[in-house]
Amino acid sequence: MLFHTWTFALFFAVVYPVYRLTKGTRFELWWLLAASYVFYGSWNPLYLLIIIYGTLADYLIVVGMEKVGRKKWWLAGSVVSNIGLLAFFKYAHFIRNNLNALLAYAGIPYGLPSPDGAAAYTWPLTDGINWLLGQAGIAPYPHAESFLLPVGISFFTFQSMSYIIDCYRGQVERERSLLRYAVYVSLFTQLVAGPIERASNLLMQLRRDRPIAREDITDGLSLFLVGLFKKIALADYLSLYVDKVYGAPAEHHGPALALATFAFAWQIYFDFSGYTDMARGIARMMGLRLMLNFNNPYLADSLGDFWRRWHISLSTWFRDYVYIPLGGNRKGEFNTYRNMVLTMVISGIWHGAAWTFLIWGALHAAGRLATRALEQSPFYRDRVPRIVKQCGVFAFVCFAWIFFRAASLGDAWLIITRIFTSGWADPLFPMLALGMVLAVWIYEFFYESKARWIVEWTPVRVALAVLMGVYIAVFAAASSQPFIYFQF
Repeated sequence: MLFHTWTFALFFAVVYPVYRLTKGTRFELWWLLAASYVFYGSWNPLYLLIIIYGTLADYLIVVGMEKVGRKKWWLAGSVVSNIGLLAFFKYAHFIRNNLNALLAYAGIPYGLPSPDGAAAYTWPLTDGINWLLGQAGIAPYPHAESFLLPVGISFFTFQSMSYIIDCYRGQVERERSLLRYAVYVSLFTQLVAGPIERASNLLMQLRRDRPIAREDITDGLSLFLVGLFKKIALADYLSLYVDKVYGAPAEHHGPALALATFAFAWQIYFDFSGYTDMARGIARMMGLRLMLNFNNPYLADSLGDFWRRWHISLSTWFRDYVYIPLGGNRKGEFNTYRNMVLTMVISGIWHGAAWTFLIWGALHAAGRLATRALEQSPFYRDRVPRIVKQCGVFAFVCFAWIFFRAASLGDAWLIITRIFTSGWADPLFPMLALGMVLAVWIYEFFYESKARWIVEWTPVRVALAVLMGVYIAVFAAASSQPFIYFQF
């Protein structure tokens, strides 16, 4: 159930009025939980077993911390449980294939058995469920084989883990209500692609009854419209060119590959920030405020600044729960660099079970190592023009995106080689797409300049909203393309 489809529109048209009627009553949380489970179960009802297990396990673990003591053991159990889920559903094939490659390289005539698709992992479970359904006279669920890699598992797992760790540290109080905690983990507004919320923000809001103001409705609708425009008019349009070129890189020359990389940089930004805007808009209309997840990342003037602007909820998650526990920058320069590298590589692996993602994370780690001292120098801060720094950061980020988007390491190397060695050929890049990207970029420059008042002036905001609405209604084709980050 995608935010930009009529299916979700009908879903929300039912959910929202009932939510307003039940708000402030004992039925509010029950309704939110039911709506969230219907939303998540619409992809595959079997996914609900995973989120219910994770909710119950982490809730009871925090109860154990408080009632039994030995917090470290309970925390370790939670980490094993949550990371175990990710390892099984997200990395099983990757681990198996690489272990078998190592065994073959060592000349060992043995390999781990190949799970033939998702079904080999899940048939014992799904067969049992379908047997129970049959006993109840219900037809078996026909798509059980797609159970592997539940949508959004990385997001709600990390959100639940943040609650466990914050309770362990004494930074938040244990949630007494299992119902409220279940809503915190599964709230449909940001369940499948973030932002990854913290208990100190979202759970605290669920604990108090805050009336929905008129500004919540208008600001929420505005956010949703912006996100819808980013997804349908920009991200999906750019994807037509990106998919064509990256789908067959050997058939294209350097200019097309370079422009496709440039286009993908904006596609993934519009796609992911568009989802976040829609999620924040829906939540705002419900009286909930989700954290900002993107802050004009392509205006960053350093790599450190980029990661303070891009996917903020994930960046701060890794900072608070990986980088700082490793020691952060407290134990000397060598350990600081080591911790930065480990954090960035882990972040790369989080994005996908492939060497391309690991190298993407390692590239950003190398970039941070190479530029950290420079970025802190007075020369870089005061003498280098900001536009030069911004262009340099954007160029590096685009180069790293090659590994993120390429289907394999071979494709990535081919793309890089051709960009720098092949001759000129007409890239056939759509000028409308280039014009819209440049318009957004100029808008962002204005937004972070002294002329910000222009783009915040009410007539300008209304005019932009009308233009986006007209474009979506008249020019944008209906789209059912999933959001890129759903796969993570």
